[in-house]
Amino acid sequence: MIAPARLAAYDVLRAVNTGRADLSAALARVRSRLDDERDRALASEIATGTLRWQGACDAVIAAFAGRPPAKLDPEVLDILRMTAFQLLHLDRIPASAAVNDAVDLAGKAGKQSAAGLVNAVLRRISRERAHLPLPPRPPDAGVNPRFSAASPSRSEALAYLSTTLSHPEWLVARWLDLHGFEAAEAWAIFDNSPATLTLRANTLRISRDALAERLAALGVETEPARFAPQGLSVRGGNPVLTPLASGGLFAVQDESSQLVAELTAAAPGERILDACASPGGKATAMAAAMENGGLIVATDFRGGRVDLLRRTVETASARSVRVVQADASGVLPFRARFDCVLLDAPCSGLGTLRRDPDIRWRRSPDDFERLATIQIGMLGRAGEVVAAGGRLVYATCSGEPEENEAVVGRFLEEHRDFASAPERIPAELARFITPEGYFRTFPFRDQLEPFFAAMLVKTKDLR
Repeated sequence: MIAPARLAAYDVLRAVNTGRADLSAALARVRSRLDDERDRALASEIATGTLRWQGACDAVIAAFAGRPPAKLDPEVLDILRMTAFQLLHLDRIPASAAVNDAVDLAGKAGKQSAAGLVNAVLRRISRERAHLPLPPRPPDAGVNPRFSAASPSRSEALAYLSTTLSHPEWLVARWLDLHGFEAAEAWAIFDNSPATLTLRANTLRISRDALAERLAALGVETEPARFAPQGLSVRGGNPVLTPLASGGLFAVQDESSQLVAELTAAAPGERILDACASPGGKATAMAAAMENGGLIVATDFRGGRVDLLRRTVETASARSVRVVQADASGVLPFRARFDCVLLDAPCSGLGTLRRDPDIRWRRSPDDFERLATIQIGMLGRAGEVVAAGGRLVYATCSGEPEENEAVVGRFLEEHRDFASAPERIPAELARFITPEGYFRTFPFRDQLEPFFAAMLVKTKDLR
């Protein structure tokens, strides 16, 4: 009998790789059929890890199968990938159990004719795991961190970053050119590491220290986040499985995301618009900073996202937040009365590769132009409802300049009534401000997901 967790992980990979669902949605679907929390955790670990290490696994599979991955049936390829990941990265799983389940999975998937190939490739991976045919780290990488475009060393660096560290070559080539080899390597390693579970204490209900004490009493070990003032990093236990999870005392929120909410400098008595608010982490964080004094209008467009936003707001007791269904890509149904507008714009999501590794295989450089057009349009609409003297905060969960600095630069060229105002960013975030005046977090510098934000101020009303 195939282990339930492996069968569930296989179903997740098939859903992701056929385009039926993204990773988070596919995991949510299989979790409901697994009764044991340990099976849920293992299924998630296998599926997520397989997608993280897909590039390296494909290279090993190609070498040992004697054919490129594209020549294998998709079902067989997913079975080989997920089992290769277990053999190479999950030491606690017996190799024989993983390989036997892979052979049985091939039969269950209607690919019995491939069972011999699956068995042979995986047993060879198990035998030769200490000597895999993967590109080594370039020996001169530390001496020459920035390679010329045509140099053999650059080719070696890209082979190592893309294959051995399992990232699309076009993406690591960008990082190599922008930041140098060591930064690109650190970024890729960061993406391939399990993400720390980070909480934000809901100070409308409880202080961060008090939350840490209550979690400790339930066997959950935490420590203060390094930068986010209300953040807790989980070091042991699972707070989501405690009775506190449904009480609105905390939100699960990455530290970079928490810092973007801090950057808005939301203050009691202000009128704030969160234009793309679901699931609601930043809106409720701003409500807490405002001590529920003032008004936050939180909008989203799709019905399911709006429902999720409402639940988040209600659970957090964020009484200052009003949820409105509105499309930020169109004309917003508001007047220019907001002291601050936060536009956490739809983007490539390339800053979330540690949590959402499937994104790295779904994106391409061609996406940036399309996304930038959407982002500039939404930023223009958001700017229309900012009061004179008010703040417009543009944010993305991406580290790529085309949807960050380039978008803001074009917006400022087209909207002379706005100006960049890094001096309005809270002083405690100064370490994250670039020489150009933008907020940025970097994996290689901060050990945080790469997020971007710009603080813009409406200097006058031209209408």
